[in-house]
Amino acid sequence: MTNDILKVLISEEEIKEKVQETGKQISEDYKDKNLLMVSVLKGSVMIMADLMRAVTIPARIDFMSVSSYGNGTVHTTLKILKDLDIPLEGYDLLIVEDILDSGRTLYALREMLKQRHPKSIRIATLLDKPERRVEDIQPDYYCFNVPDEFVVGYGLDYAEKYRNLPYIGILKPEVYSK
Repeated sequence: MTNDILKVLISEEEIKEKVQETGKQISEDYKDKNLLMVSVLKGSVMIMADLMRAVTIPARIDFMSVSSYGNGTVHTTLKILKDLDIPLEGYDLLIVEDILDSGRTLYALREMLKQRHPKSIRIATLLDKPERRVEDIQPDYYCFNVPDEFVVGYGLDYAEKYRNLPYIGILKPEVYSK
C-alpha cells in the first residue's frame, strides 16, 4: 500500500497537532451553543473521531452518508444513503468532512440541511482544496490547504483503499490512471 504513495504530504504528527488546535477553536466558538457534529461518511470518520475528542465542550454527534451526481453545468443532486437520527431544530450544526474539493456535494448538503432549521450551520474539514472549487462554499474550519493532487490517507480513499494510512499522501498517478 505505501508503495503506491508518491510522497507524504502531511505527517501523522502534523495532523494530530492541527486537529487539536481546531478542536480548541471549535470549543471556544461553541462554548455557549448546542453543538451537533455531523460526520459525512465514509471519508470523515478519522477526522471526526479525533476532532470530537479534541472538543472540550458538550457535543452530540451523528452520521450521514450521501452520494451525489451532476455535471459541471448542473447543481449536484444528493441521494441520502444514511440520514441523520437527530432532528436539527435547536442545534448549532457543524458538518465534519474529510476534504472540500469542488464543493458540489457539500454545497448541496448544506442547502438541504438548512431546510431542517438548525440554529446555525458551519463546516469543518481536514483538507481544503480551493483550486478545484466550483461552488460558492468555504470551510469555517480547516486543518490544511492542499494542492490539486490526488491525496489519500487519514480517511480519504481511492477505490476504497488507503483510508487507514495515518498520514495524507499523494497517490502515484499510475495507480489511478490504470
